[in-house]
Amino acid sequence: MTAMDPATLHVVCTPIGNLADLSKRALEVLQSVDVLACEDTRHSRRIFDHYGLDRPPVVLACHEHNEKAAAQRILGLLHDGRSVALVSDAGAPGINDPGYRVITAAVEAGIPVRVIPGPSAVITALLCSGLPTAGFVFKGFPPRKSAQRRNLLEAEAERAETLIFFESPHRLAGLLGDAAAVLGDRAAAVCLELTKLHERVARGDLSELAARFAEQKVKGEATVVIAGQSRKEAQERKRARAREDRKARQRERAVGRSIT
Repeated sequence: MTAMDPATLHVVCTPIGNLADLSKRALEVLQSVDVLACEDTRHSRRIFDHYGLDRPPVVLACHEHNEKAAAQRILGLLHDGRSVALVSDAGAPGINDPGYRVITAAVEAGIPVRVIPGPSAVITALLCSGLPTAGFVFKGFPPRKSAQRRNLLEAEAERAETLIFFESPHRLAGLLGDAAAVLGDRAAAVCLELTKLHERVARGDLSELAARFAEQKVKGEATVVIAGQSRKEAQERKRARAREDRKARQRERAVGRSIT
């Protein structure tokens, strides 16, 4: 067992499905810290049971409903010289999971923050998708309602970067259909059960994927990867705006002539 630096917040990335993906360094931290702050104590217990680890002396919950209060308690423990490991149910704490407030509070208090890297659904899905990886934008979960979802997609429509979303199984087809309507029939990939036994990746155009998942039942959250705007699309949008501008000016001139 490795002794942990006192009064340090360790942000530990945990497996997104396959428990074998937990790093040796993460194991050493989890076994050695004074305090474990986790999104769900029952979920985190699976890791400790799987690897035969002893649980830290203090275990506390830090989830979306209590994160503000939990952050203050964690800060107090850090000020007392305790080492704390922060984990979420899967992946990186603070990335579409509880943890951001804790990390921010520690940074503002001048407390050392060390990140133990590990599995990421975002990066795993991006690499599985076969879509461009040079630049990407992660948007988390889109709005639940179609109108708000389309507004978000419209705001992202002219990005050249690959877009990545998380989505729940019962809203997956809706997201794909809205994306096809707003972005056009771009290439996309739907990644399911990543790193698990039944991992699968569906690739195709947005309209094709929307039709497929309108008929298929999906288990668990999906990671959706959508190609960014191509150079051809950008040129077409530019020409379309120019046409609309010309029509608007023509209407204004016609109104002016009718008034005179």
